[in-house]
Amino acid sequence: MDRLGAFYDRFILAHPALVLIAFGLLLAATALGFSQFRLDASAESLVLENDRSLEQYRQVNRTFTTSDDFLVVTYTPEQELFTEQGLARLAALRDELAALEAVGSTNSILNVPLLHSPDLTLDTVNSEIKTIDGDQVPPETARDALLANPMYPNLLISKDAGTTAIQVNLPTPDKYFELLNQRDQLREKVNNGDASAEDRRELEQVSQAFIRYTEQLGEERDQTIGQVRDILDNYRDQATIHLGGVPMIVADMIRFIENDLSTFGLGVLAFLLLTLAVIFRQWRWVLVPLLCCSFTVWLMVGFLGWAQWPVTVISSNFISLLLIMTLSLTIHLIVRYREFQHDEPQAEPRDILRRTLLAMIKPCFYMAITTIVAFGSLTFSGIRPVIDFGWMMTAGLSVAFLITFLIFPALLRLLPPPVDQRITSNRIPFTDYFARFTERFGGTVLVGSGVLAVLCVIGLNRLTVENSFIDYFKADTEIHQGMITIDDRLGGTTPLDVVITDEPAPEDAGGDPFASDCDPFVEDCGDEEYRDTWYTYQKMQQLEQVHEYLDSLPETGKVLSIDTTLALLAQVNGGEPLDALELAFVPAAVPDNLKDILLTPYIAEDADKARFSIRILETLPSLRRQELLDEIRTHLTEELGYEDDRVLLAGMTVMYNNMLQSLFDSQIKTIGVVFGAILLMFLLLFRSVKLALVGLAPNLIAAGSVLGLMGWLGIPLDMMTITVAAITVGIAVDDTIHYIHRFKTEFARDGDYLATMHRCHQSIGQAMFFTSLTIIIGFSILALSNFIPTIYFGLFTGFAMFMALLGALTLLPRLIILTRPFGSRA
Repeated sequence: MDRLGAFYDRFILAHPALVLIAFGLLLAATALGFSQFRLDASAESLVLENDRSLEQYRQVNRTFTTSDDFLVVTYTPEQELFTEQGLARLAALRDELAALEAVGSTNSILNVPLLHSPDLTLDTVNSEIKTIDGDQVPPETARDALLANPMYPNLLISKDAGTTAIQVNLPTPDKYFELLNQRDQLREKVNNGDASAEDRRELEQVSQAFIRYTEQLGEERDQTIGQVRDILDNYRDQATIHLGGVPMIVADMIRFIENDLSTFGLGVLAFLLLTLAVIFRQWRWVLVPLLCCSFTVWLMVGFLGWAQWPVTVISSNFISLLLIMTLSLTIHLIVRYREFQHDEPQAEPRDILRRTLLAMIKPCFYMAITTIVAFGSLTFSGIRPVIDFGWMMTAGLSVAFLITFLIFPALLRLLPPPVDQRITSNRIPFTDYFARFTERFGGTVLVGSGVLAVLCVIGLNRLTVENSFIDYFKADTEIHQGMITIDDRLGGTTPLDVVITDEPAPEDAGGDPFASDCDPFVEDCGDEEYRDTWYTYQKMQQLEQVHEYLDSLPETGKVLSIDTTLALLAQVNGGEPLDALELAFVPAAVPDNLKDILLTPYIAEDADKARFSIRILETLPSLRRQELLDEIRTHLTEELGYEDDRVLLAGMTVMYNNMLQSLFDSQIKTIGVVFGAILLMFLLLFRSVKLALVGLAPNLIAAGSVLGLMGWLGIPLDMMTITVAAITVGIAVDDTIHYIHRFKTEFARDGDYLATMHRCHQSIGQAMFFTSLTIIIGFSILALSNFIPTIYFGLFTGFAMFMALLGALTLLPRLIILTRPFGSRA
């Protein structure tokens, strides 16, 4: 402490102006990174670390020339759709959307082939195809043709023909995929240890180019979505219109993140200012903490910009957290300063400040370290955005601690607060009540804590991770309303692809399908014979079985596959299923302009793969993604006889499910690491196993109460609430450290445990109360978000802090009195 005191005397307290000038230069330097600060809600930001599902998803899209880069406009007119006026208004809307620069094409009931002509056969399909756009098809005839087509109902048109959809395709430029592939190849080289210095430099350049190009595309897409919304607003007077699709969801999630960063960051700051003004009633005690909080956020935003480290949905609350954590540190210093000021009102402000810093730096250091450990434990989660969040908060807390013990004293040295005669009146009786209650009802405290622990364990056993993506958004948001409409009327929202790979042909197989007595179009000729086509009778029968099974599942909406195409061609064929010979000539019979609709999305003969495109009903209450995926794989492998390595499940459903299912495992890892590390820190700090275990107890109750309450209320873990327990422990342990540290100091005065408890409640208990109050109020602001996980994050963190304060003011002192870790009473 002597060296630390000398450091403060020689540098910080002696030259506060120079310290602030040097710090101002640092702020100016980091401000240059503001322009590079960015937000990310892409698929990459929501996947597991090293999750192969993202690459599989992209590979499926490349193989079958499909993409989820499209907007869906649901259109439900107030009047009948299938009239001349109704279709004309729909066409006008479609034409305005198609005219946008970024729109590659549109699909709707207006331009899809109706295939309704009585003269239509497999031989005349190329000449008899009609569309509403290109032919004078009566509206009623068009309606019947669309509903009779197995491909369109529950996809482009609802079964009652009251709602239709316009698919607005937003093609991603080839340059994006070129940069992505180049970056991934270089990353793989670096990860394998095969990269040269030049490769590493190239990786840095390509990564920067990819980030810049992604930001450019994001800005252009946001602009396009805004233009689409402007167009839709002109048609809402006569129809109910909703906008959906992955690009729109990504854009809106980024907008929610921006709102959470700005609105709630400012909202939390305003509440904190109000709290400081009410508690301390001196402008210096408002201004100085405000500057420290602002400096912490300033430095971190600049650093994240310099490091090209994007903020995701999960880490969007880091500004609010940094504000609250920095304020927590400064409040402890303020309360201690005022205590010294009250005890010795004639002392010099510099001496009081020096004593405050030396008295508080040790508990605050251990407080910061344990909180850093709590956030650092998130890096064990295996979920990319959770890992990033952990590292961000680790860096942020380090900055907060340094600012509190370097900039706070420099500011206070230049703005010394006068002695406040109201300090004694600021002592709130609230903490005294807790001390008296703990003294009189110590047994009740222990029994109540035990009952609460049992309830927490029961609640933990009820905790799940199955939740619906639609539940992330409030009911009045367009994402929520659009998902309901698409689920209920247009075949489901979340995409799932089931891809089956054909058995490989043997190396010595001949190319002539008629070289043996076996007819390859009717029967399976075995490994020795022809396997070069999917269009055999037996293979199509097998794919039909898969299609019928997938379509029978209650969780699936619209299912599209080659079986859908064959059912359509059977209609064209007079209602008769295609025979083996007709099947063989399907690729030749389908016109070239229809192959991209009827064939290539479902059969990739070059890759020997068949695809089933499924839409999952996201609003189904009984949806259990992991059970569904396991059931599909089991049925295909055990019931239908496909080898496991020939079945691939891909798409957004799989990636989102992978993240959800990792939550349980990561929660166990993070909580285990947190408590293990905190126990170690307690042992180092207090040098007593008994005291370390005593200090751990209220933190276990606080973390368990959050997860237990979620289990009792049936609220599943999601990508944000997973962090609450670890964060709770990290913040709640602050109270434990400060209380035990003060208890040890006060106990040395008279060796009386009960008297020491009352003094601690009147001193450090006040700081704990003020800190917890500001945290609870600050996090309550997040309840105003449109993003439901953010709301849960705010409410549950506030609840956890209340439980932590309750435990620190009742259970902790009761256990100290019971176990007497500081020795017998003097």
